[in-house]
Amino acid sequence: MIGFLLLLALGAAVLVFAISIYNRLVTGRNGYRNAFSQIDVQLKRRHDLIPNLVETAKAYLKHERQTLEAVVAARNTAVTAGRAAAANPGDPEAMTGLSSAEGALTGSLSRLLAVAEAYPDLKANQTMAQLMEELSSTENRISFARQAFNDAVMTYNNSRETFPGVLLAGGFPAAQSFAIETPAEREPVKVSF
Repeated sequence: MIGFLLLLALGAAVLVFAISIYNRLVTGRNGYRNAFSQIDVQLKRRHDLIPNLVETAKAYLKHERQTLEAVVAARNTAVTAGRAAAANPGDPEAMTGLSSAEGALTGSLSRLLAVAEAYPDLKANQTMAQLMEELSSTENRISFARQAFNDAVMTYNNSRETFPGVLLAGGFPAAQSFAIETPAEREPVKVSF
């Protein structure tokens, strides 16, 4: 009888242990998904600012149509990639697509801002100055949200790859951080008006 009770107690302890590991994995997965939603909010803010920025610049940059079109195209690609990543945060393919699209958008925005530097009237425009300030603030927010997401992904991946989590992690795929693809993309959008 004592052997049976010891076996029952051991089984209960293993069950409680397995449940706590499972719950930690679920909590980690939910944590990185929530952290991505914070990135998504800031990316949406950025994407919403860009059409206003382009419209304000259009009147001054009549000869720079190609630059403006590149910004709009990059923004649309980034919005699409953002939707795919939001549907499955942490998915390696979605995160790679988002990183590439956001890098292309950052590059086209940098070119727009470099061109805008050559137009003193545009630099003096109050609406443009406000949009640039908001864009700069949003870039900082994106950076902080990306850092929080990557920290949550690291914590989750550590939980699923270390013992004893590795024993129950079969249904929990590894998450991909929001990495920047190329060194040029690591440079923030330079806003100086």
